Amino acid sequence: MEITLSLCLPREEFSIPVVRHIARAALVEARVHEECIDDIEVALAEACTNVLKHSGTGEEYEVIASVDEDRCTIRVVDAGHGFDAEALGRRGDDISAEEGRGIRLMRALADRVQFVSRPDDGTIVHLEKGLSFRDRSLLGRGSA
Repeated sequence: MEITLSLCLPREEFSIPVVRHIARAALVEARVHEECIDDIEVALAEACTNVLKHSGTGEEYEVIASVDEDRCTIRVVDAGHGFDAEALGRRGDDISAEEGRGIRLMRALADRVQFVSRPDDGTIVHLEKGLSFRDRSLLGRGSA
């Protein structure tokens, strides 16, 4: 079984709490443990914030989130100008530095983070997080 959400959002600051709320609600209903939900929520917010700050052109962006019995997979897609994905968040070890902090957070909170940059056609941020479930989960293995 899999639950998939697809959201097309305006590149406006108010969209970030909306997408966080929707993702959290879906994960709570799937009975994912709170620690996993917190990690996913912060990583997702960072990915969306980067779209607003750095993607350039485009009035909208898309968030596609899938949850199955093992993991949560999220793709944040924008139509901006692209970037050097290899250099992201690897500009030194200064964790107090503003630049790259969101990327470092995503990498710390998700099990897998991938950036696919398509010059002049946007970027896809791909996040994956293994899940643990509370009892009686719709998706969790061995649920009662």
